[in-house]
Amino acid sequence: MRVLITGLGGFAGGHLADHLAAATDWRLWGTVHPAGDDQPLRAAAEALPVDLLDAGAVHRVLDQVAPDLVFHLAGQSFVPAAWRDPWATFEANVRMQLNLLTAMIDRGRPLRLVAVTSNEVYGAGPAERDGLSDERAPLAPLNPYAVSKCAQDLLAGQYAASHALDVVRVRPFTHIGPRQSDRFVSASFARQVAEVEAGLRAEIRVGNLDAQRDFTDVRDIVRGYRLAAAHGARGAVYNLGSGVQRSIGELLAALRAEAHVTVPVTVDPDLLRPEDIGRAVCDASLAARALGWRPEVRWEDTLHHILDDWRTRVAAPAGA
Repeated sequence: MRVLITGLGGFAGGHLADHLAAATDWRLWGTVHPAGDDQPLRAAAEALPVDLLDAGAVHRVLDQVAPDLVFHLAGQSFVPAAWRDPWATFEANVRMQLNLLTAMIDRGRPLRLVAVTSNEVYGAGPAERDGLSDERAPLAPLNPYAVSKCAQDLLAGQYAASHALDVVRVRPFTHIGPRQSDRFVSASFARQVAEVEAGLRAEIRVGNLDAQRDFTDVRDIVRGYRLAAAHGARGAVYNLGSGVQRSIGELLAALRAEAHVTVPVTVDPDLLRPEDIGRAVCDASLAARALGWRPEVRWEDTLHHILDDWRTRVAAPAGA
């Protein structure tokens, strides 16, 4: 099996490459942006510099790799950046996938695409059933990033139907773990806790602690991507998430409890989003039935691994 991962230099892309290298004998390639990525390149896959916004470059990389399977993870995933520049986020997330879909049509040989979107497409989720969102929940985006993921999701479904492409969609809920950028909440908290422990700051600064999230370890999520590729039905959509509701404040409290010192907290108004999802909880029962997927990594282990990762990063010499 020849496999291409777009967004190899990203958080989930790197973990996916590591997982596939350990769990399969597949040959792995991955795209990275020519300007460079903010994550270390994974030795598990051969990195190919490709601008996925360039339709010609996308055609060329599919010709070069001749993949049987593509995991499409590349895109702009930071919600505050989408508020600052909605069009750049929309263009990145929609055009990249459109280029892949049109290149699939032109290739003339079978190719499966696993299109990764987001639970953000559901917005705050349904009020019934304790707020759990399954794949039938209406799309109700609350920010520009979520709108871009709705468009990406619908485009994948439309091309699967109109062009008989072999596309499977996955909608992961919030995934966290080691190696994540500190632009995201769990990594930001862990970095700040590690810096307080190291005497580099006196307190940590936080935004909205009341929002409820469904946190899942990234290593469970990427295992779900592999299972969706192997067992997912053409054109189907699968949620991936723990089904457990936790507040941002609970996440913070758990990380502070692991700290070796007292960690003071200050709420920073600049970290509050213009519109934030109050509650998002996953119903992943379809993935359990159809894919055999369930989360396996314990919440406590995930937090321990995140904090240890940041302790190592904070202790590393500058530029290391």
